[in-house]
Amino acid sequence: MILIAGAIDVDPARRAEALEAGRPHMEGTRTLKGCVAYVWTADPLIEGRIMVYEHWESEADLEVHFQSDHYRNMRDTIAGFGLRGVDVSKFRVDLREPVYDPSGVPRADFFTA
Repeated sequence: MILIAGAIDVDPARRAEALEAGRPHMEGTRTLKGCVAYVWTADPLIEGRIMVYEHWESEADLEVHFQSDHYRNMRDTIAGFGLRGVDVSKFRVDLREPVYDPSGVPRADFFTA
């Protein structure tokens, strides 16, 4: 499993417009094989910040995305709205567990191994 998470900063006056312009590219990406989640959304506390969350089944699926028109078009679309900064990382996840244990308690440790 591959997760991508981070923040993209654009001109605060144009953030809503940027997200709306990116909507078709987000919708297209969600149709790709291996795309579990693809969400770009406004951070409600930082003006101009777009939070990025992506979940891919595999590196191969992510590579296909990076070669797709959806990726290139989204990148180019967002760049046209006063791009001010990008801090986005990818993570390879080798273990997945629920946050809550069987008794409903949230756990920071990994407890099902």
